[in-house]
Amino acid sequence: MYYRSQIDGVARIEPKLFGEELKQAISLQLKADYEGKPNPELGMVIAIVAVDEIGEGVIIPGDGAAYYRSKFTAIHYLPEINELVEGDIKDIAKFGAFVDFGPFEGMVHVSQAMDDFVSFSKSGALQGKQSNRILKVGDKVRARVIAVSFRDPKGPKIGLTMRQPYLGKQEWIDDLVKGEAKAAKKAEKEEKAEKTEKKKEKK
Repeated sequence: MYYRSQIDGVARIEPKLFGEELKQAISLQLKADYEGKPNPELGMVIAIVAVDEIGEGVIIPGDGAAYYRSKFTAIHYLPEINELVEGDIKDIAKFGAFVDFGPFEGMVHVSQAMDDFVSFSKSGALQGKQSNRILKVGDKVRARVIAVSFRDPKGPKIGLTMRQPYLGKQEWIDDLVKGEAKAAKKAEKEEKAEKTEKKKEKK
């Protein structure tokens, strides 16, 4: 989920930025430190939009840089358990499919790809045995987040499922919606016919 949050942090201003106006230097440093980098607490920082407060600076002997405690506002995306996400299949392997969504990549294990026995085809796609449904690179899909791990800060692991109703390839969802609409119309028609028949019986 996307958030706009005020964050307490420390900006380490390198000597090469000493010639900049302080707020600008802190903004540049925060962007370099946070933007586009996974963070266990924030997820992925998309943008530093403002430096709100700047504390007193400290220079540590032997370091050469200046440290400023700062409050800043950031736009960030933090994946959450049970969140619905939409994206494109980036790659497929024997064990599952990789989905690009927002700033992250998630993995759909082969057992979570669809409610069917799934095999890896010679064409590099995942195929359901009973349904003949096929997942391939480039397909647009909807999935649910079932696991999030930031143990490896450089490569967070996000597990996804597409086995629940209204999840999976966009075409599957469209077919399900059309089928339900058709069934609802049929049920409505049968209900009207039943009411008409009852009226005739009363007469």
